[in-house]
Amino acid sequence: MTALDPTRSENPTPLAALTIRFGLWALLAYLTLGLALEALHGFKVAWYLEFETRRLLWTLAHAHGVLVSVLTIGFGLMVQRVDPEPWQRLAAACLLAALVLLPGGFLLGGIYVYGGDPGPGVLLSPIGGALLFAAVFLTALRYRPGRE
Repeated sequence: MTALDPTRSENPTPLAALTIRFGLWALLAYLTLGLALEALHGFKVAWYLEFETRRLLWTLAHAHGVLVSVLTIGFGLMVQRVDPEPWQRLAAACLLAALVLLPGGFLLGGIYVYGGDPGPGVLLSPIGGALLFAAVFLTALRYRPGRE
């Protein structure tokens, strides 16, 4: 079946639905984080403002979370009407894991700051970054529109 098959149902595949829903909820969460950070800054909350490392890490968590959320939603839309191939399942798994680990590591690393150094949670971010790289690389390598 091709993406343009008129007999194909208009419902998204389970993989696409999961990816889009997870991406949308994550986008909402990371946008909320951004608003909370603006409020902490606006109300001059010392616990937030006195540690430059915390501010930087949490800003990185917000920015990476929003970006990877949008990428995840886009990937879900890309595979919405086709039966997923194994590479698409792997790319989706990498994206979903990256969506948690990359910004989550920045967020956790900023909770406890040790003399200007981030907490150990920041070690999750490079793992998430590698998974994001793998998902984008795999998709760029294997994506062929119009071919099944």
